[in-house]
Amino acid sequence: MTYLLSEEEQMLRDSAKAFLEQKSPVSELRRLRDEGCKDGFRHSVWHEMAEMGWNGILIPEEYGGVDMGYAAAGLILQEMGRTLAATPFLASSVLCATALRLAGTDAQKGAHLPKIAAGEKVYALAVDEKARHDATVIEALARKDGNGFKLSGKKRFVACGNGADMLIVAAKTDDDGIGLFLVDPGTDGVSRTLRRSVDSHAPADIDFDDVKLDGDALLSQTDDGRALLDTVLNAGRACLAAEQLGIAEEAFGRTIDYIKEREQFGQKIGSFQGLQHRAAHLLTEVEMTQSLVMKALRQLDESPSQAPLWIAAAKAKATKVARLAAAEAIQMHGGVGMTDEYEIGFFYKRAQAAGEFLGDDAWGAAQVASMSGY
Repeated sequence: MTYLLSEEEQMLRDSAKAFLEQKSPVSELRRLRDEGCKDGFRHSVWHEMAEMGWNGILIPEEYGGVDMGYAAAGLILQEMGRTLAATPFLASSVLCATALRLAGTDAQKGAHLPKIAAGEKVYALAVDEKARHDATVIEALARKDGNGFKLSGKKRFVACGNGADMLIVAAKTDDDGIGLFLVDPGTDGVSRTLRRSVDSHAPADIDFDDVKLDGDALLSQTDDGRALLDTVLNAGRACLAAEQLGIAEEAFGRTIDYIKEREQFGQKIGSFQGLQHRAAHLLTEVEMTQSLVMKALRQLDESPSQAPLWIAAAKAKATKVARLAAAEAIQMHGGVGMTDEYEIGFFYKRAQAAGEFLGDDAWGAAQVASMSGY
């Protein structure tokens, strides 16, 4: 297993960096916020990403994808973290594409994966029902109803849920198992309520009131829906950790640039020993996170059965370090770091929100302890 990037991965990273700096810089997130964009992302940028092949990064070629693996998806998300790009990539091209790839029938894959790869439709995964992430608490119920199902329940803070064209909903089944169901949000009985998160994203609360589903709505190519859900969420956590790494790297880089230029008492504040020590500590934390995140992504590609422990560790570390880097950035920028004029505050807010999504550092530490036998 190597941490070095292949030539293909280096080209992907470089193209992602150039594209996102031009099409989705931090100023674009500010515009989305100020305009009150109801979907929380630009559909035009999503379509351009599809043209570059990104949306099908985890989708087999036979369904219109490029099938480059999770390490490649992580590289894109790492660059997204650097520009705070608000896109459905994690929700649609990672979480939902993984669910369909692993558990979709041939008909379901053929109907849905090409739409994700081509950017024709946005998909969102609806799991959480409480204020904090806890995938063990699923009360939404899909009851058998003739040849289909009736779905009732509530989902909270569904990432990209307001702009999604299709939902994959985790629900209990009659036998107390867990199933993942394809649900068109335009179906009778589905209602969405837009939420605004601190990082200027636009998740949704979604209610299901006896929503009628056909029998083929269930992703049924697995006997263990709980294990499937865990695998899908772990894929999301590994890729989200890569985004958090990008947040930490960019916040750190901007802070170093600032303290090299800012003068106080007639000298650059970067010459102050106290700030140098803090910067050195932060650098080591960022570099350790980089190694851990890449390890988790490579494991997911090459040895998926061994990946859960590394993913939990990577998500916990990336959450902690992204928050630390953003907080230190605010501190070292001084008073201006608290103003909306400076973009560094956007990194702080995104670090907080991304840290809660799919499990925070406390959740990750508990998972590591459990899997390690402590």
